[in-house]
Amino acid sequence: MNDGRHEERGRQAMDTGVTTNGASSTREADSDPADPTTKAAKEPKPFGSRAPAFIKRSKPLHMTWQIGVAVIGFAIIVAGIIMLPLPGPGWAVIFLGLAVLGTEFVWAQRTLLWTKDKVTKAANRALDPKTRRRNMIMLVIGLILIGAAVALYLVKYGMALPF
Repeated sequence: MNDGRHEERGRQAMDTGVTTNGASSTREADSDPADPTTKAAKEPKPFGSRAPAFIKRSKPLHMTWQIGVAVIGFAIIVAGIIMLPLPGPGWAVIFLGLAVLGTEFVWAQRTLLWTKDKVTKAANRALDPKTRRRNMIMLVIGLILIGAAVALYLVKYGMALPF
């Protein structure tokens, strides 16, 4: 039973007009516009559900699918948050959870795009020669201070542990 609400909601999500760096709300394919072979292979993917068509056709089945994706995605994010102070790849697991949520929810897709944009900008700033030089100077100063603190401790207490 398809009453067209799912498609209409998907079109509304695509036409919200939210832009990132002048781009439209659809994802842009990483292809060379002059190359006709990659143009057909990499169409821009609109925001919205990535559920199979047979699931989208039935509203109860699609709602169940979305609830399942939400439960799994949030469980992965909670596991990532737990891993932040504990050993484990906390941030990577959090982004994996967002990617799972992004298969169904526009807000998660936009959060991932925003995060990717911020990480790319931070990486470009970190590769700037001035920033790299400053970071290296700060690292050397920090290592000298740590070395001085260890030397001061060894002079005062020797190799014996204080407990």
